Amino acid sequence: MYDLQKASMWKRISAYLFDVILLGIVAVLCMLGLSAILNYDSYSETVNNAYASYGEKYNVDLRISNSEFEKLDEDAKKRTEDALYALNQDVESKRALNMMMQLSLLIASFGILAGYVIMEFIIPLLFKNGQTLGKKIFGIAVMHTSFIKLSPPMLFARTILGKFAIETMVPVYIILMMFFGAIGIVGPAILILLIVLQAGVMLFTNTNSAIHDLLAKTVTVDLASQKIFEDEKELLKWKEQIHAEKAAKQTY
Repeated sequence: MYDLQKASMWKRISAYLFDVILLGIVAVLCMLGLSAILNYDSYSETVNNAYASYGEKYNVDLRISNSEFEKLDEDAKKRTEDALYALNQDVESKRALNMMMQLSLLIASFGILAGYVIMEFIIPLLFKNGQTLGKKIFGIAVMHTSFIKLSPPMLFARTILGKFAIETMVPVYIILMMFFGAIGIVGPAILILLIVLQAGVMLFTNTNSAIHDLLAKTVTVDLASQKIFEDEKELLKWKEQIHAEKAAKQTY
């Protein structure tokens, strides 16, 4: 009656890379706009000036890594610790650093969200069949596993809950916390687990789907050869038609 015509892996990868580049450009532009609106650079400048000031005062480099710190002699270690203590007592720089951390999360979250909304939600709604610009170019589409077109709620679950929340923001939050030294070995462990889970899902599911596809019950298909129905009523009507044609051909 009908069969699943999965898109080839090379087409999916090519479309994915194309879309990631465009999404990254849109997200970065949105982040730059948010950064200017929220005055992020002023907080960054305050922190950098404080690091430079206390580093110069105690004749140390406050941006060295733990491994570099361990290689210092006792006097340099003592001066570095004193400089860090003085820096932590500086109310203005401490407030600026906290604002940097909060704004970094905020700017990253809303910038990437804006990228996904524009490139992975609005454009597929306009193109229909769940097609992004990359999928449009490489002739692939996304449908529900029941062979019907994606509805806006399905596309929302796939894009915002799956791609944005789980597959993107979890790693982004972990990387930002690692950058600011707010998380230990747990962060890398979660990242590795997420990568292994994503690879396992894509390799061992019949549709070679990613996490976002499992969440939304969607599958990426070859548009030229895949029949996609408007809704369940059209699917049922088509099944009845095929069944009637087969019955008419039977000999009694």
